[in-house]
Amino acid sequence: MPKVIIRKQSIVVEEIFHEGGPIATVPLKRAAALAVIKNPFAGRYEEEISSFMEDLKPLGLSMARRLIDALGGNPSLVEGYGKGAISGAAGEVEHAALWHVPGGYAMRESLGDALAIVPSTKKVGGTGARLDVPITHVDASYVRSHFDAMEIGMNDSPRADELLLVLVMTTGARVHARVGGLAKEDISEKDGLR
Repeated sequence: MPKVIIRKQSIVVEEIFHEGGPIATVPLKRAAALAVIKNPFAGRYEEEISSFMEDLKPLGLSMARRLIDALGGNPSLVEGYGKGAISGAAGEVEHAALWHVPGGYAMRESLGDALAIVPSTKKVGGTGARLDVPITHVDASYVRSHFDAMEIGMNDSPRADELLLVLVMTTGARVHARVGGLAKEDISEKDGLR
């Protein structure tokens, strides 16, 4: 199995007080953990790549724990999450897709009983590429107030033979959410949807 080789990591935290409306007494926090790693499959087609997902799990857990710490240290403060990956130009979108299981597993494991599917995005991009990582509520995918995204990227990443892996967590709804739909207080099922 390939070894996970990290070139660099970053934590980005945003505090959003308003979007032109009333100033929130407690700001919404959105945080992203980014890791740039060597893509062990760059530059060639490899039939069996799925075993690398297992190798990525410890990195995912470390990133998830760092995110929770950046948001206050208590997993119960986290209300939204998402994940994403960018494969450098010598890789494939399928290489970025390797982050689906370890990224989602890491956040669910670290948050305890999160039920909703972890939304995800992926692409192939050049150095400095940006990615809009989708966000939904951790317990119910249809909580409209928590539909969000966080744009991430690093100016020198991913290089052609790298993967940029991302986890995102938030502490609540969009700061001025008011478009209706299922409210977090009305989550009724334990199926990750409603």
